[in-house]
Amino acid sequence: MDIREITPRYCVSPQISVEDIQVLADLGFTTVICNRPDQEIPADLHACEMQKAAEAAGVTFVINPLTHDTMTPDRLGTQLDALERCSGKTLAYCASGTRSTVAWVLGNAASVPADALFAAAEQGGYQLDALRPQVAMIAAQAKD
Repeated sequence: MDIREITPRYCVSPQISVEDIQVLADLGFTTVICNRPDQEIPADLHACEMQKAAEAAGVTFVINPLTHDTMTPDRLGTQLDALERCSGKTLAYCASGTRSTVAWVLGNAASVPADALFAAAEQGGYQLDALRPQVAMIAAQAKD
């Protein structure tokens, strides 16, 4: 498992397995967010299978599949709400961790300075500077 810290409470990773859920619980993760659409993965990794494992381990599981087309304000809000409701650490996963990091950056663009967002993403190994115009637009709209 390749866990990458974006903040002390929010980490991302590439696809995890059912067996990884208990390991995550043992590491103090209380919420797991699935940002990977089922169409991208084999049936044994579908969100419903992962959710069963999470429930068995006492971990909150949030299904929030993201693609370029579905990275909407509602979906970004779902991501942030899950993090805010979490009593411990959250792990969000997708194919590489990039979508989960993008969702965090865009979801926080209205309230966190852009440089801090991009520094956190880079700390996790994700270079997302191409999103700067979009982050600036979100931040400007929040000020209006």
